[in-house]
Order: sequence, then structure tokens, then C-alpha cells
Amino acid sequence: QVQLVESGGGLVQAGGSLRLSCAASGRTISYTMGWFRQAPGKEREFVAAITRSIGSTYYADSVKGRFTISRDNAKNTLYLQMNSLKPEDTAVYYCAAGRALWVCSGNGCNDPTEYHYWGQGTQVTVSS
Repeated sequence: QVQLVESGGGLVQAGGSLRLSCAASGRTISYTMGWFRQAPGKEREFVAAITRSIGSTYYADSVKGRFTISRDNAKNTLYLQMNSLKPEDTAVYYCAAGRALWVCSGNGCNDPTEYHYWGQGTQVTVSS
């Protein structure tokens, strides 16, 4: 069982930056982990993922070049550095972890049903 707690959300102006953190109760190196977001009235969408062990990264086209996913295995913490934020990035951001030993690649990392553990979410609001 993995418990995830996000932090770091808030209100920022367009063009600004935020760094989200996700503290995990398990060893982050053991799990493929991802960030998803959900805006009001919209479905939850994939943002970024980092695979277990090797740490390959994958991004949604909408955030590629602006967001960076990373992890600190010593602290069992996942991060999402968000730069050049846009109003359309406004959403609740969720940290998620896949089942033990699961590895994804490419679009295989996008499916939220493959992630078994979820945090409670943190609100990110970008003003124009």
C-alpha cells in the first residue's frame, strides 16, 4: 500500500512557476509515478510520468517543454516543476503511483486506470 500526499499548489500569475511535491509512504524508485490534473467540468488528464527504476519520463504535449517531472528517491518524493504557466493549466493536480513492478512507455503511461494509488490533489490556479 502506498500513500501519497501532494503539496505546493497555489495561485500564480500567467508566466510564473510552481513546484508541486508528492510525499510517498513507499519507495518511489519502486513505482512508476505520474501527475494528472482535472479542471472543473473536464475529465482527468495525464500530465507527466516517470518510470520505476530507470526513470524514463513522458509528458503530455500540452506541457512538454514547460513542465519537468522528477523524483528524489532518498526522500521518497515526486516533483513537478511547472514553468511558463498558462491560465489553461488551472486544475487540481493529482499525484499517482502504479502497481508494484509496473513499467509503462509512451502513451501507455497516460491511462489513469493503470495507476492504483492516488493523492488527494492540490489546487493550482493561474491568473491571466
